[in-house]
Amino acid sequence: MTALGILLVLVLLLVVFGLLFRLQILTSIFSGSSTREIGVSNRVNAILFIIFLVVGGSAFAWSFVDNFDAMNPPIASVHGHATERMFWTTMIILGIVFTLTQILLFVYSYKYQHKEGRRAFFFPHNNKIEIIWTLIPAVVMAALVFAGWKEWSRITGPAPQNAVVVEVMGKQFGWLLRYPGRDSNLGVVNYRLIDATNDFGLDLSDKSSLDDITFPSGELHVPKGIPVLLKIRSRDVLHAVYMPHFRVQMYAVPGMPTKFWFTPTKTTDEMRAQTGNPKFNYELACNQICGRGHFAMKLNIVVEEPEDYVAWLSQQKSFTEQNPDVLASFKQKSSGLTPKAEAAPAAAAVVPAAKASL
Repeated sequence: MTALGILLVLVLLLVVFGLLFRLQILTSIFSGSSTREIGVSNRVNAILFIIFLVVGGSAFAWSFVDNFDAMNPPIASVHGHATERMFWTTMIILGIVFTLTQILLFVYSYKYQHKEGRRAFFFPHNNKIEIIWTLIPAVVMAALVFAGWKEWSRITGPAPQNAVVVEVMGKQFGWLLRYPGRDSNLGVVNYRLIDATNDFGLDLSDKSSLDDITFPSGELHVPKGIPVLLKIRSRDVLHAVYMPHFRVQMYAVPGMPTKFWFTPTKTTDEMRAQTGNPKFNYELACNQICGRGHFAMKLNIVVEEPEDYVAWLSQQKSFTEQNPDVLASFKQKSSGLTPKAEAAPAAAAVVPAAKASL
C-alpha cells in the first residue's frame, strides 16, 4: 500500500472514531444521562485530537520524505532553478505557518476541552492584534506574488532573438509539432483549412508556410544551451503543456495562443547518465483532464547538442515535400492552371538557417 493510502486509512479511522464518540455525546444528552458520562466523552475526544495530531503529522512527514525524489525530478533548464527556489520559499513559509496553526488548533482543543465549572472568556476585539495578523500576511503574500509575477513575466515575455521556435498544438488525444523551415519563420495558419492531411491548417498562400516542417506524431527535438520558444495552441478542448524536468507548464487554450520559452541545460544522454537510467526520456504530457484518451497525451522530448539538432533538422522534410499533391492542388486552385511538379525548398537548405539561429 502506498504512503498516501496508509495515510488515508488512518484519517478515515480517526474520523469514524470521532463520529462514534460524537454520537455517544448526543445519545447521552437526549437520554438525560449524567454529566459525568458527557465529561468522559469530552476527554476521549480531546485525547483523540492529540493522537490525530501526532499520528497524522508523522504519517505526513514520512510520506513527504519517502516521495520527495518522485515529486522533485532533476532540473534541466535555466529558469527551473529560479522557479524551484521560489516554490520552496513559498512552501517553507506556508509550511511553518500551517504547522504552527495546526499544532495550536489541536493542543487548544485538548487544553480547553469542556469541563464543569469552567466558562469561556469572551474576547470581543483588539485593534492591535487585528492589525498584526492582517499586515504580516499581506506583506508576505505580496512579496511572494511579486516574485512570482516577475519570474512569470520573464519566461512568458519576448524570447531571445536566437531562440529556436517550435509550435505545439494539442488535440484529442495527441500533440502536433511544427518547426519553421529555412526562412526561420512559421507560416500563417487558418483553422478553416484543417483537414485529415493538413493538421495545422497551413495557409499555403503564405510563402513562409511552404517550408514549414510538421509532425503529426513523433518526438520534440530541442538543442541544449539554446533558448526554445514554444508557441502553444489547442485544436479542440483545454490541454496543458507540462514538462516537469524543465519546470514548464502552460495551458493550451482553444482560440487563445499562448507561449513559453526556456533554455535546456542537459541533453537526454547527460540526464540518463545522471539518473543512472539508460531508458530515461524527457516527457511532455497533458496534465488537464481532456477526455477518455487523456492518458495517451504524452510525447518524448529529445535534448541534444546543437550540432546534432542541426543534423536532425536537415533530414526532415517540409509539409509540402511530404504532401506534394496538396501543394499541387493549391496551385491549381489559385492559378486555374494545370499543376506542375515543383519541389518545395530542399530540406538541406534548413541547415544554414538553423546554424544561424544557433
